[in-house]
Amino acid sequence: VFFCSSAYVPKTAAGHCKWAEVLKDLEQIKMSKDIDVSLYTANTDEDVKCQEPVIRCFFLEMKVILQECRIKNCSKTQDVWNVCKNGNAFASLENNKLNSTTSAKCKECEEYDEKNFTEFIQSFVKVIQKECK
Repeated sequence: VFFCSSAYVPKTAAGHCKWAEVLKDLEQIKMSKDIDVSLYTANTDEDVKCQEPVIRCFFLEMKVILQECRIKNCSKTQDVWNVCKNGNAFASLENNKLNSTTSAKCKECEEYDEKNFTEFIQSFVKVIQKECK
């Protein structure tokens, strides 16, 4: 009985995109008028092998937005914090070290162009939506 019930759990979890909460919060943040920063914005069409560093880059830049929001007391500070928290929980970004062959072929976050907040959020949403397909 235990084996059958435990085999069922992962199936239901897999049916739901782990990034759904992040997407929901990004939609909330997108409407913010009080966040005005330029951020390194990874390309949404980056090589699939570089998807992990691309996502890491977006979450690192979200920490910049969080700092900015704390200083300026933004209306969307809680939503920004939720994205950072959920990103760290799902991707284990703090502990997850890339192997040297992957990271050598992928760009560092600082190598991407800086874009305004609106373009950054749009790109972030596209990358997360790709992960949910």
